[in-house]
Amino acid sequence: MALVRVALMRSTIHLVTAEDCLALRPVVQPVIERGVRGQFGRRLEGLNREEVAAAARALVEEQPRTLSTLARLLDERFPGRDAFALGQAIRAWVPLVQVPPRGVWDKSGRAAHTSVEAWLGRVPSLGFSLEDLILRYLAAFGPGTVKDVQTWSGLTRLREVIERLRPRLVTFRDEHGAELFDLPDAPRLDPDTPAPPGFLYDYDNLLLSHADRSRVITDGYHEQSFASDGPVPSIMLLDGFTNVTWKITCHRGTATLTIRPFKRLLDEDATALPRRAPAC
Repeated sequence: MALVRVALMRSTIHLVTAEDCLALRPVVQPVIERGVRGQFGRRLEGLNREEVAAAARALVEEQPRTLSTLARLLDERFPGRDAFALGQAIRAWVPLVQVPPRGVWDKSGRAAHTSVEAWLGRVPSLGFSLEDLILRYLAAFGPGTVKDVQTWSGLTRLREVIERLRPRLVTFRDEHGAELFDLPDAPRLDPDTPAPPGFLYDYDNLLLSHADRSRVITDGYHEQSFASDGPVPSIMLLDGFTNVTWKITCHRGTATLTIRPFKRLLDEDATALPRRAPAC
């Protein structure tokens, strides 16, 4: 299976299959472009977007390049412009993938980019719709509200799209009266069913896919004073909620799993903690 690191939902980097990259990127393109306009709009005024995008595409398809290198080369081609803004804008104007060894097991490297088309040999498809995207969201995270879908995707004004899907969905009300949508055949467990412990990685989608994050994130998580602009720690769920951080350290062929609860655990919770973690 081919996997790709590419900017998708919320304009953040995701590791997805090649097929999902090709299908999802055109659907979330407005999110990525909105981010560029919001940050760099004034610094990009007056540029010929097609000319800049064509120049950038030629450079990254010649060889993978970091955004800083790409910005420097574009600055030579378009002098007098904001080079940093140019480099960032290319993330929206040309669909870029991060090439290995970025993000592979046991090693990494600087984020070097080439185009989706050059890497996969295919052009992103326009056959995947907003309706398809919403159904995929519900399959993974439902039941969810309209705001939940918008929070996860970064897209806005999805109420009308979900209304078109209503005949294909089932609805519920949460304790606050908000309407929740779900797939008719989705599994829905009894609320008293205990959830097994689960490892989440930093920036895991589960932590970022609901408008009301108290569905997963506890007060104990917020009390840890994790830096808002720093790396999100790896979290373990106990009974479906954020209650523990975990970390693996490897030294001389030995991997050590360190677990730090946010508070003293009940005996049954301590017993339920895994003694093994995902691969080091």
